[in-house]
Amino acid sequence: MGKGKGKAKRILITLIVLLVVSAAAAFSLYTAVKTLYPVKYSGLVSEYSKQYGLDPYLITAVINVESNFKAGAVSHANARGLMQVSVKTGKWAAGKLGMKNYASDDLFEPETNIKIGCWYLSSLYGEFGDMDLALAAYNAGSGNVSQWLKDESLSPDGKALTRIPFPETEQYIKKVKKNYSVYKRLYENEF
Repeated sequence: MGKGKGKAKRILITLIVLLVVSAAAAFSLYTAVKTLYPVKYSGLVSEYSKQYGLDPYLITAVINVESNFKAGAVSHANARGLMQVSVKTGKWAAGKLGMKNYASDDLFEPETNIKIGCWYLSSLYGEFGDMDLALAAYNAGSGNVSQWLKDESLSPDGKALTRIPFPETEQYIKKVKKNYSVYKRLYENEF
């Protein structure tokens, strides 16, 4: 075998090895990202997001941020389940939805939690007409958002917030929007 052919063969083998290693690394990265951004309860998310006119990727992002898909999650404020619905909001929403025999522990049941969470987020969107404001209200309460919109230092036009006075709520909106963007790209045809 000539020097030229041997060198070409080594280069070809090196390129193949690099390609295989690169593909394995890309697959590992893809798998790692999917571990950080899982999709669970997709049937329920799809059903209730559609029923209440919401983007299922947004609901998936909210669930990931709120509970990391842990149906038994409880917050420091006693919000419960996948979408971290408060006991008070759950009772109110269940009444509005005509849910018979509702109990606050039902918020740990994925279907009930996703149904109420989607209905509530949709209601907030209807109230404020803007998803960022709806997310702010979902996190901090609609009363706070209504007050913020009346404060000219936070909302010069009374329709949008230029600043959110609760750092937790500001971070919450950023996290949900980041998660939403990742979910849309990572699971392009999931819903």
